[in-house]
Amino acid sequence: MSEAALERDHAVLRYVLERHAAERGSETFVHFYGGPVWDYAEVWARVCRRAAALKAAGVGQGDAVLTFLGNGPDLLTTWFAINTLGAVYVPLNTALVGGALEHILSDAGAKVMVARPDLAVRLGAVNSGTVETVLIVEGETPPDLPGLVVSLLVDPAEADPPVLDRPLEPWDTFAIMYTSGTTGRSKGVLSSYTQIYTMGPDAFDCVGPEDRCMISGPIFHCGSTLYVYAMLARGLSIGMMADFKTDQFWPAMRETGCTYGLLLGVMAAFLLKVPPSDDDRNHPMTHVFITPFGEDGPAFAERFGVEVYTIYNMTEIASPMYAGPGITAKGIAGKPRPWFEARVVDANDMEVPRGEVGELILRSSRPWAMMKGYLNRPEATAEAMQNGWFHTGDSFRQDEDGTFYFVDRAKDVIRRRGENISSFALEGEVLVHEAVRECAAVAVPSEVSEDEVLICVTPVAGASIDPAVLIGWLAPRVPKFMVPRYVRVMEELPKTASGKVQKHVMRSEGVTPDTWEQPARR
Repeated sequence: MSEAALERDHAVLRYVLERHAAERGSETFVHFYGGPVWDYAEVWARVCRRAAALKAAGVGQGDAVLTFLGNGPDLLTTWFAINTLGAVYVPLNTALVGGALEHILSDAGAKVMVARPDLAVRLGAVNSGTVETVLIVEGETPPDLPGLVVSLLVDPAEADPPVLDRPLEPWDTFAIMYTSGTTGRSKGVLSSYTQIYTMGPDAFDCVGPEDRCMISGPIFHCGSTLYVYAMLARGLSIGMMADFKTDQFWPAMRETGCTYGLLLGVMAAFLLKVPPSDDDRNHPMTHVFITPFGEDGPAFAERFGVEVYTIYNMTEIASPMYAGPGITAKGIAGKPRPWFEARVVDANDMEVPRGEVGELILRSSRPWAMMKGYLNRPEATAEAMQNGWFHTGDSFRQDEDGTFYFVDRAKDVIRRRGENISSFALEGEVLVHEAVRECAAVAVPSEVSEDEVLICVTPVAGASIDPAVLIGWLAPRVPKFMVPRYVRVMEELPKTASGKVQKHVMRSEGVTPDTWEQPARR
């Protein structure tokens, strides 16, 4: 579509869903693996009822609403209902606990949360911030959370579409998507309907009218969110797994009839590690997006008989480049899509020669196609948008024909099994332990894909550190994906003359003979 074609009916979730319910009412929108199948008419009816329940709980147009839910009917219905009310969707990572959870509860400014009971109980151990009401979607008895109004979320039998204070526009905020906090506390990305439309529906030339997309990753990440939106805006359909499990992926593809999907991080590697069988090509998949694109891509295409693509994206941007089919080069990201410019630059934002490595920066000619900014973080927004370009913090190179290749993460970020881990945040949690004087968290290679986590620690004077005890203490304080696999106890961390910790030294040394490894990690 052209830039001028971004009108309400095409870009804004409420109007898209209402239009498709009227025009495609009996056509399938979602097939939940092992669960129900809903057509567009049923989705719209359920969303209107859920919107009425949320409005009765005090949610109004423009309000932020937190969701603490895993993939499934309740998350999809609640997300769509929030936007149908003209409210702002704020999904929480279901692994959040402790300080990371408390930060978002205070930062988002939401008074209402919709949660599963087993996730809601975590609020009892933290400061609930601005949250006043927690609506529970399952069970017969809501958990007791002192200081909060907690009740079961009961949808009415029937409800009309909610009346809005004003029409929703493509530049309105549809969601606050929190980053993984790669440079400290996670930041709330203010995302417009134009951004999610550009990120999803506008991005995939390879998707046709017969395609159905499998959502196997969590919808609290923009990676899965954009695929849901892409299929919704085009009037197509999705399948959905509660979560990715290697032994259930192909059965889910076959049951739901999905023709493509997104495999993030180690997903492709896990599927390739299953012993070959006669069923390897017994599936409806015809093409797949693998991100990031490594050596697994060509092997996956050959074994499972599919076309492979890749896409480069971040929460702050909108799928500015993708590549495929027929790609084989490790790290390929592709060429810029319409409305995007990309450059590889040095520390002074000066473009480097083709073939040299620098930071990827981006800008768009489509208004609102990239983030509106970071919530409550004007300084961070200004820093990210220095000189009018978004600075990705990722190292890239560009070849002579204009193709871009991802090289490395420029920040001290560790990526494990599809999750970005802030070394700063992890170190902060470890340093709470009374025996730990210093801590540095670094990435070390994984035999599967992406990274594993190594923490290097030094003890306080007169104390000693038992790695197993330290990990046992740390595990309930951080999300599971942040728990280190390796611990190295050192007398001193390597430092520069000015006292700055030299993480690159520990990263290059990797897993040394004196490093402790968590048993039965996988």
